[in-house]
Amino acid sequence: MAIELVPWDPAWPAAFVAEAERIRGLADLDAVRVDHVGSTAVPGLAAKPVIDLQISLRRLHPLEPHVAALARLGYRHVAHPDDATYPFLHRPEGWPHSHHVHLCEAGGEEERRHLAFRDYLRDHPAERDAYLAEKQRLAAEAPAGSFESRNAYAEAKGGFIAPRIRRALELGYPRESR
Repeated sequence: MAIELVPWDPAWPAAFVAEAERIRGLADLDAVRVDHVGSTAVPGLAAKPVIDLQISLRRLHPLEPHVAALARLGYRHVAHPDDATYPFLHRPEGWPHSHHVHLCEAGGEEERRHLAFRDYLRDHPAERDAYLAEKQRLAAEAPAGSFESRNAYAEAKGGFIAPRIRRALELGYPRESR
């Protein structure tokens, strides 16, 4: 079974808001901001039906207290080499996931890069559509059955994403949307 992309759903922003409120309710999570990132944050862009949230923290490390706080909401941490700068969690534990959380340091490079890409796609429909075509091509070749194959799909998009992030940053993205 290939990775499934579905048409953009106008309910996704409300799903983000509801989950962001749950996360903001964690008193021991020192979040500066919670942002909707990823394809579900870009109107008109088909996506896996998974809400991506980026939580910007005053201090990313030590990581364990953040992971423990989010575990109370059902999130599972996936250890990965990116843990140093952009740790990843998901819920529920099994696939398909409904939510992905990415942690980053407030004001840091990872925070800026992901917000810049999101805002750039929102403002440039031709780039959004080109990204969709690339996602559809890669998704058709990527089985959804394992974490490794889903991760390979995400990494394969990097060749498209990286130059757009550079361009977005050159153009002064991200827009301030606190």
